[in-house]
Amino acid sequence: MMDLYIVLGIERQATPADIKRAYRRLARRYHPDINPGDGEAERRFHQILEAYETLIDPDRRRRYDTGQVPSAAGGGPSVGFAGFDFSARAHAERATTFGDLFEEVFTRRANPSDAAGPQAGADLHRRVTLSFEEAWHGMTHVETVTRHEVCGSCEGGGVHRTVESACVACGGGGTVRSVRGHMVFAKTCGACGGAGRLRQQPCDTCHGQGVEARSEIVRVRVPPGVDTGARVRVAGKGHAGVRGGPPGDLYIEIEVAPHPFFERRGEDLHLTVPIAIDEAALGARVDVPTPDGPARVRIPPGTQSGQRFRMRERGVPSPRDGRRGDLVVEVRLMLPRLLDERSKELLREFGRLNGESVRAGAFDAG
Repeated sequence: MMDLYIVLGIERQATPADIKRAYRRLARRYHPDINPGDGEAERRFHQILEAYETLIDPDRRRRYDTGQVPSAAGGGPSVGFAGFDFSARAHAERATTFGDLFEEVFTRRANPSDAAGPQAGADLHRRVTLSFEEAWHGMTHVETVTRHEVCGSCEGGGVHRTVESACVACGGGGTVRSVRGHMVFAKTCGACGGAGRLRQQPCDTCHGQGVEARSEIVRVRVPPGVDTGARVRVAGKGHAGVRGGPPGDLYIEIEVAPHPFFERRGEDLHLTVPIAIDEAALGARVDVPTPDGPARVRIPPGTQSGQRFRMRERGVPSPRDGRRGDLVVEVRLMLPRLLDERSKELLREFGRLNGESVRAGAFDAG
């Protein structure tokens, strides 16, 4: 004879709530309808049912604990179902019946659309490659998107309204009963959703989803100064929501092609400019390119290779507030590739006059 507490996997001090939880968990696992043709599962379910009926009743539990009521849990199929109601009554006192345990599962299977209310539409994502100039100035991008739009036939409702009539599936009762062995199952009618009356028919165009596929041309304004990785959001231009849910959004993901000589770092632009020996030594004014057109930068006398000069507000405009960054010009000292004899002699003379001064102090220990 098996211990009923062991059958349910609970302690002897278990509360009624613990007993109900254990029964629900095991009943869902071992019920014959969930395990058709499994004799072992059916035997276990009989044991679980016997243990639950005995321990959930305070008087029967007390007599069992004191040895006055023997357990039939080990007897297998000898346990009957007489008097145990497996149906879910609308006005009956709440009890832990099989109908209570499984009504939700069977209802979802019979009418899955009832469990799903309005659902938001999915977002759409597109990647766009812009030239440096397009990203600098901003532009209007034209994108053709195919998305789910509200169905024109049913206006997004998913159904067509018809003359009201009694549901033939449930006879107007709103529930459908089925008998399996000794058990009677009651579940919400899938045809009418439990109303007992038919007022609507699924839309033939969208098959009840409320949306249909359409192509649309969308114009997207890309602000000046966007950079690779930026996203432009177009609200409401994603897929339409289902059953009245809000639409999703369209996201344009930006990628900017590299420029031949400008390098972007945040809102600043960096430019490397070659200068000659005489320009570095004596100073000069050098024309440099900028996104706005040529500009002149002053190179002071004695400029070293690698030195940087900042030109204020010549950089990229911020897409957030329009403020511009700077243009950072880095000079690189460049020697001419071909020197005639006159140029070589001048350089030798320059070296004799200035060679020592160039290295003066470079290797002092401090």
